[in-house]
Amino acid sequence: MTADQLLSFEEGRIEPADFPHREHVRFAYGILAHYSLGEALVRFRIGLQHIARKAGKPQLYHETITVAFLALIGERRASTHAPNWDEFIAANADLLDKNVLLRWYSKEQLESDLARRTFCLPAPRGK
Repeated sequence: MTADQLLSFEEGRIEPADFPHREHVRFAYGILAHYSLGEALVRFRIGLQHIARKAGKPQLYHETITVAFLALIGERRASTHAPNWDEFIAANADLLDKNVLLRWYSKEQLESDLARRTFCLPAPRGK
């Protein structure tokens, strides 16, 4: 991920049609190479909100999904030790499944307005 690609993302110069889920994961991987999780979260949120607004759908931005995916990708980066994107995603192909967070979250929780607005920890199962 080049500095120019990251800047394009942060400034909202990426077209929504050019940003499917795989690109979300790739950009998260790239931004985490340059910033701590906290800084990456702020920058990634800004970029995703730009793209959602550009698509005319600002309500698509989802805080819990964004934070949880970024944290998961960060953890995998640290534990996989893959030297590049291709090796990383080959070792972590499950990240390309938009529903991977259902391992920890219920569908109902992720679909809630609360989870959309603010980061929520996974609710204990059975509650």
